[in-house]
Amino acid sequence: MYPASTTKILTAILALENCNLNDVATVSYNAVMTIPEGYSVASLQVDEQMTVEHLLEVLLLHSANDAANVLAEHVGGSIESFVSMMNTKIHELGLSDTHFTNAFGMHDENHYSTAHDLAIIMQYCIKNENFRKICGKTICMIPATNKYEARTFTSTNKLILPDDKNYYSYTTCGKTGFTSQAGYCLVSCSYKNDLELICVIFGGEALKNTSTRFAESKQLFEYGYNNYCIKSFLTQDDVMSTLEVKNATKDTKNLDLLASTSIEALVENSLSKEDITFDISFNEDIKAPIEQGDILGTASCTIDGKEYKTNLVASHSVEKSKFVSYIIKIGMCVLLLIIIFILVLCHKKKNTSMKKN
Repeated sequence: MYPASTTKILTAILALENCNLNDVATVSYNAVMTIPEGYSVASLQVDEQMTVEHLLEVLLLHSANDAANVLAEHVGGSIESFVSMMNTKIHELGLSDTHFTNAFGMHDENHYSTAHDLAIIMQYCIKNENFRKICGKTICMIPATNKYEARTFTSTNKLILPDDKNYYSYTTCGKTGFTSQAGYCLVSCSYKNDLELICVIFGGEALKNTSTRFAESKQLFEYGYNNYCIKSFLTQDDVMSTLEVKNATKDTKNLDLLASTSIEALVENSLSKEDITFDISFNEDIKAPIEQGDILGTASCTIDGKEYKTNLVASHSVEKSKFVSYIIKIGMCVLLLIIIFILVLCHKKKNTSMKKN
């Protein structure tokens, strides 16, 4: 489907990864004059100079297409080169159903994505703290530049505007989009009950001149929070099994095997820890000596079709028994004495035989 201006989250993250926020970019004629009529702009002027941070603010809050082009030229050297960077990043994220032809979401038959792919892109973007901070703002104030007076812009994402009827208090950030071909689009994030969710709306409609994407996002978020949660099924250092180690000392032979990591999963509320069974496998021929923390096996389980695994490690060091060593040494001594006895006996018999002859 067509992503419209939700495209700009990828434009933003590439700028953040390749620039400093206080870098200054200069607006070119090409960047502002190639925007089709009807597309949102921030009235950037040719030769105007702005910091990357301010360009990102008007890009993500006001959805300024001219800001997208300025950032594209500043980062890639040209818009074409930047678009190539966008598609490279898409490939790096392992997404096969997304392809972009421009930096801001202008309609093009070859500029498309899926709700799943865009959610993965957003998941990647929000790992960047500067992206989170800028994308989560409700308002930005751009100071006067060498070409234009001070400007103020309010976010187009009504989920984060406290005075708007569409306000959803758990929203952390988001980006809107619209073209007549794409419909009303929105990718947004929310945090509640220690769980962060990403919601993507493509092809949204308008009822009584009001987009339904915000109300639908709130409904989807609440569905997620009411039906799913992150549950712990295993805690680091939980005892998974106990072994009696071969050839170990009496004080250290009983060994607990501990989970090396915790296992958590996003699951339906009805699923409990007791519903999950762990398959445990041990290394072959476990015997002393063993150091605390040595990996001696694995524990695995399947939760909602996905496999989880952790190593099993020794809870303490296991010393090799000296008694066993003593027994071995005594045995070797006895064996040596037997061999000497046999050799002496054979030698005597040989001498006796020679005297008779």
